[in-house]
Amino acid sequence: MKLTFYINFHTIWGQKLCITGSAPELGAWETALARDMDYVGEGNWQLSVNIAPGAETVEYRYFLRADDQQVFEEWENNHHIRLDKDVHTYTLHDYWQTRPANIAFYSSAFTKSIFAHARRTPERVIGSRRKLTIKILAPRLGRDQSLAITGNQDCLGNWRPEESLILSCDAFPEWQIDLDAETIRYPLEYKFLILDTSTRELVYWESEANRVLKLHEQERGETICVSGLYFRDNLPDWRGAGTVIPVFSLRSAGSFGVGDLGDLRLFVDWIRKTGQQVIQVLPVNDTTATHTWADSYPYSAISIYAIHPMYISLRQMGSLKDAARASFFAAKQDELNRMEEIDYEAVMTHKINYCRIFFDQEGSRWLDTEAFARFFSRNEEWLAPYAAYSYLRDRYKTANFAGWGKDAVYSRARVRKLCSRDSVAWGDVSFSFFLQFVLHTQLSEVSAYARSQGVILKGDLPIGVNRYSVEVWTEPRYFNLNGQAGAPPDDFSATGQNWSFPTYNWDKMEKDHFSWWKKRFALLGEYFDCFRIDHILGFFRIWEVPLEYTEGLCGHFNPALALSREEIEQQYGLGFDESRFTTPHIHQQHLTQLFGRLAGEVTDAYLAQSSSQHFALKPFCDTQAKIEGLFDGRRDDTSVIIKRGLLHIASEVIFLRDPYHKDGFHPRISAAQSYLYHELSNPDRYAFDHLYWDFFYRRHNNFWKVQAYKRLTPLVGSTQMLVCGEDLGMIPDTVPEVMNKLQILTLEIERMPKTPGLEFTDLSRLPYLSVCTTSTHDMSPLRSWWKEDRARTRRYYNHVMLLSGEAPAECTSRLAAGIIARHLEAPSMLAIIPLQDWLAMSDTLKRKDEAAERINVPAEALHYWRYRMHVTIEELLNADGLNEEIASLLSLSHRTACCTHR
Repeated sequence: MKLTFYINFHTIWGQKLCITGSAPELGAWETALARDMDYVGEGNWQLSVNIAPGAETVEYRYFLRADDQQVFEEWENNHHIRLDKDVHTYTLHDYWQTRPANIAFYSSAFTKSIFAHARRTPERVIGSRRKLTIKILAPRLGRDQSLAITGNQDCLGNWRPEESLILSCDAFPEWQIDLDAETIRYPLEYKFLILDTSTRELVYWESEANRVLKLHEQERGETICVSGLYFRDNLPDWRGAGTVIPVFSLRSAGSFGVGDLGDLRLFVDWIRKTGQQVIQVLPVNDTTATHTWADSYPYSAISIYAIHPMYISLRQMGSLKDAARASFFAAKQDELNRMEEIDYEAVMTHKINYCRIFFDQEGSRWLDTEAFARFFSRNEEWLAPYAAYSYLRDRYKTANFAGWGKDAVYSRARVRKLCSRDSVAWGDVSFSFFLQFVLHTQLSEVSAYARSQGVILKGDLPIGVNRYSVEVWTEPRYFNLNGQAGAPPDDFSATGQNWSFPTYNWDKMEKDHFSWWKKRFALLGEYFDCFRIDHILGFFRIWEVPLEYTEGLCGHFNPALALSREEIEQQYGLGFDESRFTTPHIHQQHLTQLFGRLAGEVTDAYLAQSSSQHFALKPFCDTQAKIEGLFDGRRDDTSVIIKRGLLHIASEVIFLRDPYHKDGFHPRISAAQSYLYHELSNPDRYAFDHLYWDFFYRRHNNFWKVQAYKRLTPLVGSTQMLVCGEDLGMIPDTVPEVMNKLQILTLEIERMPKTPGLEFTDLSRLPYLSVCTTSTHDMSPLRSWWKEDRARTRRYYNHVMLLSGEAPAECTSRLAAGIIARHLEAPSMLAIIPLQDWLAMSDTLKRKDEAAERINVPAEALHYWRYRMHVTIEELLNADGLNEEIASLLSLSHRTACCTHR
């Protein structure tokens, strides 16, 4: 079978167009074996190959080569042709596939959910053996619409929409039509149009001039295929809306003290009923490290693949046959469901016990199914180590694998032995297999149901992993265990954040082509069609906190261009006193301010004189880590005051040594708030300020941009999900450029403006490729925020909402609706509102105690994540007043489903 490829692509001297593909004759995707095309003039390239018999399909793509290096390639979407054994020649006329400007609509958020189309192939008989196939990508068609073609000849209806031909849709968003070439005269003028599927009424024509096709006369047994076309629409920007709520925060009549996957399915119905299109959740990974409430932190995953067992829907899993046990758990369910907040430890204890009893009752039957065999085969690479890890964690009573004796160092052979049916651990590891299979089954069902309802499930990808996670145990080469990931000081925390996660060894990850991340994205994509990259700034650089510090204040960016002593002195004119600037010490005049009446006692017990007027910390307490250890468990007022003061002294430096370059230094973040900074002379302060501004706001811009492109480009290209990024905090100037180029949606919050000098974000000027929201899980919801700073609230009320007079003491339901309406009117592609803020619009549904609506307080290093919605989803479904108001707001802002397809 002969395949001839034609493409028009203008090159410069020294460049050559090449083709690679799935067939061995095209190099089997090996770039080094790709075929060079022949230049035939006027930008046209050609290549003919003979394909061995038996091939059913061929996928291929074009790329540009210069000096034996691949320098430019098409967008990730491959060309493909299905081969017919009765055809002896395929002539393929392709257009170079550039990355579409509307790439979001090619994501699974739209192709599998919002605009999903069932497979449709209109019957069309080709009488002759001369066939013309035309393929086109058209993602923005509503579920009730079809793509059609018409043109200047009888075979295409002579420009009459009612006689146009509907294209088949076997692989949406690609549409295809097969035409009998004997009925066509060239040149062929044609155009695509959108029809209502049920009525065949014209919805709209594609924009711009008619298309023209000029081809040679075909032989019998020859098929010509034209591909690489894009539908040209001139539609207004599509905009949708949704709700963000952690799965654990859901509540229904059937849940067990915590939100579960059954609740998530029911929540889809409420989203659909109100005309929304998105449900955003927090991470659902397993975080079980200590079996205490400390594991409630959803961003501290012990596995990047395993789902948390607390999300199992017991009612969907099955009933217990033992009546007494069933009665006991029913009573516990009622008790836990009556609680306002989640009792994490009680929930985990009773849900796991229920699952264990059910496993003893039904487990062997579940594990003997073909469905489980398929699940295990696809996931064994991570599932077996996770199950072994869970067994060893509980056996040794610690997640810190350094204390696991001979199992401290990961061994694949040892894991294989633990996971064998004759192992002493089989009862426990098989239980872990069972739990993950149930979770996979239930979340897959929720995902399929959401897609069928046109609802996008948006997941959350944590930037870090637990220091004692499965991945750190099994793949330590990917991690830097001498550092802790965190964030510099911001509106959330004046001393920065220390998440305690290890930082990444990006050099190792790059050498492996980022396979660790790609596998992570792939599994997430099984369940979600959109996801948020938590702290996307970590792909540019991460804030790394040395192990001796517990607060984020004395961290540094990694990677970074550290300053040398010569640069500090010669370029910035600051005399560099290394001992004074990098060793924590405190002037005696500040001791009373830090410790009050305890100053003398603290000086004697904890401080050593380092100069006539300065003190340093004694060796037993000279780091924040040592200080935390000394005061662990001591919460009396005296201990709190002393600990806080000592932690402050431990951060009294204005430069930090670079841990990777012995002669490199970083200025300490927020150094101007230190006592040491104010001891500098005026000329030295001026020099330091210049150095500080240059280091943090100019020096790294291009450097970090290169890092981000290197990491994010292959990762974004590896997934079909719609990619969003949480880009809050200290944002390098190049972040918007990178995110816009890769079409990653930004996060926009009115009370956290990204433009210097503004107190509030101008919602009318938000970028289209963004998600806007009223608050996040790290912030106070609307009603609490309204009370936090009365002066700021008044400015917002008068200058943003343009209302006169004194701002009301409470954020009334009418005010909440007005604030949300302003967000819905923003240009952002997505407006995703926290459930607490939607409920603030209803006087009958909103919570009495608004302070109880907060999910997380970032300034608290160990926060209990236990917020749960106070009404049930069933009550929400019957809340006609609120539901109608939400639907009305979405309609007025053109964010409902009926406003997006036309």
